[in-house]
Amino acid sequence: MSKMQLKVNGATHTVDVDPTTPLLYILRNDLGLQGPRFGCGLGQCGACAVIINGVAMRSCITAISNVRSEVTTLEGLATNGKLHPVQQAWIDEQVPACGFCQNGQIMTAKALLDKNPNPTDAQIREGMNRTLCRCMTYYGIQKAIKRAAGMMAGKVVA
Repeated sequence: MSKMQLKVNGATHTVDVDPTTPLLYILRNDLGLQGPRFGCGLGQCGACAVIINGVAMRSCITAISNVRSEVTTLEGLATNGKLHPVQQAWIDEQVPACGFCQNGQIMTAKALLDKNPNPTDAQIREGMNRTLCRCMTYYGIQKAIKRAAGMMAGKVVA
């Protein structure tokens, strides 16, 4: 076991863990964050996505010893009690069916929009193609990303 410091959603935490422990386990079990989900455990589905250095990373296969920057989880997207535009767009478009994959969808969408604030439909599909949804809510996800892009650009979205 090793004492390690980890900055998550703006707060610094010290945890005593094996350095090879997946980040997901630390976030959920030690820090009590429920946004990232355990899906496949192989980094293939995206349910466990968090943002590190602007990239949606699979926390189930990221060892805590490899985390050198701040981690942002779903819980860290809202500011001063106001949902992030991506979160609000998800609600407005009523995206979730079962909701299990939505953490990964939202975190991946946020990272996508941070890099490309006005993506085309093809760019959205390409950017989201590794984040899986068993309920097939992909059209709703695409609509929500377009809505969030408009919101982030200051456009009134009906």
